[in-house]
Amino acid sequence: MRDEVIRAAGCVLWRHSPLDGGLEIALVHRPRYDDWSHPKGKLKRGEDALSGAVREVLEETGMACEVGTPLPTAHYAVAGRPKEVRYWAARATSGTFAPNREVDALLWLPPVAARARLTQERDRPLVDALLSALHVT
Repeated sequence: MRDEVIRAAGCVLWRHSPLDGGLEIALVHRPRYDDWSHPKGKLKRGEDALSGAVREVLEETGMACEVGTPLPTAHYAVAGRPKEVRYWAARATSGTFAPNREVDALLWLPPVAARARLTQERDRPLVDALLSALHVT
């Protein structure tokens, strides 16, 4: 059981800025870890990764989304157990953020600022993967 992979999923959530139309990426602040990350979380028993990613986006950001291209999968260890997080690009389509127990803040940032704000280095290449998937230079 100790070697069983922790399966999780999430999205690099994006939108066009309501101010200038530029690309913005959503980052969530998790008070439990005091970190900034992409919305993601563990899969429920029997849940497929894509459904889990969309559920986590809604739970953590309040946003409905349109899922796009798969992005690279992250692999790392948590408390000595392997963890796999599958990601997708996802465009926010509607919704309103409300702070909750898991996430107390949501920021929409341009890609360069989002990359800099992410706490974990392993999350930064996902910004580049999103830009590549959207054909943004």
